[in-house]
Amino acid sequence: MPARSKAQQRAAGAALSAKRGETKVGDLQGASKDMYHSMTEEELEDFAKTDHDDLPDRADDD
Repeated sequence: MPARSKAQQRAAGAALSAKRGETKVGDLQGASKDMYHSMTEEELEDFAKTDHDDLPDRADDD
């Protein structure tokens, strides 16, 4: 499942970095912290690898 916004894609990238031990979990905040705790590394990879050229900055709350 691809990310729906640039913000979601960036948050997934930050959470993935922490999941892999590249950054500290304590440095995460907001959505990235929630994603770290609730998603697997594979799910985070799917969100983080989304091409963000055509994504909105933030997703609508539909």
